[in-house]
Amino acid sequence: MSAKKELQGMAAIVTGSTGNIGRSIALALAHAGASVTINARTSADKAKEVVRLIRKSGGQAIACLGDVTSEEQVQNIIDTTIGEFGRLDILINNVGPPSSGPVTEISYEEWRHYMATKLDSAFLCIKAAIPHLSKNGCGVIINIGASSAHTGNPNRAVDVAAKMGLAGLTGALAVELADKNITVNCVAPGRIMREGSISPHFQSKPIPMGREGTPEEFAGTVRFLCGPHSRYTTGQTLHVNGGWYISIN
Repeated sequence: MSAKKELQGMAAIVTGSTGNIGRSIALALAHAGASVTINARTSADKAKEVVRLIRKSGGQAIACLGDVTSEEQVQNIIDTTIGEFGRLDILINNVGPPSSGPVTEISYEEWRHYMATKLDSAFLCIKAAIPHLSKNGCGVIINIGASSAHTGNPNRAVDVAAKMGLAGLTGALAVELADKNITVNCVAPGRIMREGSISPHFQSKPIPMGREGTPEEFAGTVRFLCGPHSRYTTGQTLHVNGGWYISIN
């Protein structure tokens, strides 16, 4: 089997897969041979475009809209994937819009909304996916975290709390699911070229490699963790940030 097809025959769900990072992850997994379910909450046109790009390159993909903070809609995403591809091997939890502001200005309603989007959604997706991930001899769960969550990051209390929650969930489930041969890891991006603003926390501290990372570079790390050469790697948070995180610690 060629290196490009190390995920041949596998099926993946990538939540939030219409933004820069999610789209790049979906394309990388498809390029490696996986069939991919593209998920977005409401962006049907963007989801269809990612599907088009994958199919144009000879891959398999479907779009499935759904709110991953809804248990019912999460189950529909899982069922749709199984119905189309007959299996589920890889789950990438990538949902979570950025939030900012002093904690004194964040309402409890906003706090709960962002925690539900960033953390609760991962719990719901993982819980629904586990029975299927354990059927095929091995399964992969990857949570997308944030390097900045591991540092003091002013005006990002919700992000830090939710993303550190993901890191904790990753470690706990890595042990809990090890006997099912399901690996669970977290990949934490630093300053990656993307749509939207860059946190001043990043801007104030230089990146040792002297540049932003690309979504494709980040997706390459995720792809590796989904493949056969990382089957003994679990419970880890991998920082992809050009040396930024280690340079400030």
